[in-house]
Amino acid sequence: MVDALSQRLVPDELWELVEPLIPQAGERPQGGGRAPADARKVFTAIVYVLTSGCAWRWLPPSFGVKVPTAHRWFLRWTEAGLWARIHRGVLDELGSQGLIDWSRAVVDAAAVRAKKGGAMTGPNPVDRGKPGSKLHVLTDRGGLPLATGISAANTPDGFAVKPLVNAIPAIRSRRGPRRRKPGKLHGDKAYNSAERRVWLQRRGIVPRLARIGIETSQKLGRHRWVVERSIAWLAGYRRLTIRYERRADAFKGFLALAAALTCFKKLKQAK
Repeated sequence: MVDALSQRLVPDELWELVEPLIPQAGERPQGGGRAPADARKVFTAIVYVLTSGCAWRWLPPSFGVKVPTAHRWFLRWTEAGLWARIHRGVLDELGSQGLIDWSRAVVDAAAVRAKKGGAMTGPNPVDRGKPGSKLHVLTDRGGLPLATGISAANTPDGFAVKPLVNAIPAIRSRRGPRRRKPGKLHGDKAYNSAERRVWLQRRGIVPRLARIGIETSQKLGRHRWVVERSIAWLAGYRRLTIRYERRADAFKGFLALAAALTCFKKLKQAK
């Protein structure tokens, strides 16, 4: 049963993408020490925590990894930037098969409660001022998350436009050079400003940011629904529904890993 669960969480096709990206454990100069933990078991345990939303201390021993070991390697891999590399690796596979639609990108955000506070948290204006964080997501036309980020819950949505656009990695294409720029960017009224429109235009991206009294929510909804669906997909990873990590990079790491797993499902469906 455990083997079947582990295979479902981390199938062989996913592990083939992930394994080359995992940093090698450094050798102790003085020699000795314990043998490094099995990387696949550790990675599977981390995916289980992300998916189930369980506390680290409730990680089942059947995964073959002790709780301190799994948590320690999660933080090490977070500091090494592994989760963003996995996301980019999956996006490269999608791009090389022509499965990314660059004709337009869509941006949106969702707030979650931060139980323990920490960096990048703030009073949530839609949750009676309780501490929270925002998840920011930028997707392609089909809803594949291309870039993610977090901020304090009281940060205006529009402030995420530049960081998200800049965070789109250079992704492989079926033909020609790598690509990292969509044709258009859609966002609701919270993202609109003259300065952001000019910034996007200078980068060759056509701004489609709703203007008060001009674009209707009905017209905008024809394009925005895909990012709302993507945020719902990400919310299926229960560790993201409430923020328990005090460290902002750890919570951002979980978000990047969830985005990578979401993209991998699209890759698996295409085969």
